[in-house]
Amino acid sequence: MEKKKNIIFVIISYIGTMAGCFAVVMFNEYVMMSIPLVARMICMIEMYWIMAWVPIVIMIISKMGLKDIGFTKEKIGLQIVLGIVCGLIVASLYFFVPYLLGFGDYVDAGYRYETLWQFVFQYTYFVITVAAVEEIVFRGIIYRQLMNISNHEWIAIIVSSVLFGFLHIINGNMLQVIFTTILGIIFCISRYKIKRFSMISLILMHGTYDFMLAVFSSLLFKK
Repeated sequence: MEKKKNIIFVIISYIGTMAGCFAVVMFNEYVMMSIPLVARMICMIEMYWIMAWVPIVIMIISKMGLKDIGFTKEKIGLQIVLGIVCGLIVASLYFFVPYLLGFGDYVDAGYRYETLWQFVFQYTYFVITVAAVEEIVFRGIIYRQLMNISNHEWIAIIVSSVLFGFLHIINGNMLQVIFTTILGIIFCISRYKIKRFSMISLILMHGTYDFMLAVFSSLLFKK
């Protein structure tokens, strides 16, 4: 009975996340650029959290605590350093290996920033929205639900990563799904295999990774 309940929780959590992602994509495409810059920046932060609403409700219903999804107060400084360093390493490998092999177009994130405030805002946005939402949902809530179902670490890692990858089909393609699935596996392994690597570390790793792709793209590709 408990296993069936967790299966239902995973399905509902994922459908809610996909629906939220679709709403965000539609809002960005048809509404976002029509509003003033400051309001747009606020909306960017607020809108992305729509993706987490349903999983968070499921988390509350299932009496899952913050500790259950990887948050801890122990050695926060080390958690932060681990997350940022791992994000820098993964971003550098993910970007420069294809770039140096002549596949730069595939890793171009499309950003062309020039001013400091743009970079500061983008890093803040990536950490407190994109990374926080996706990690709490996929490497936190859904991963924990999958562990309750299978009690097998690698099943939870693979399935949560595949679900994470397919989230990106809404505004991407199959190549992006494959890349983000692999990235999800890397995030999962980092979270559960590196000592003192918490959900805070994971959010910073993900946010730093996304941010560095924006930095590399802005520096190495022309407008």
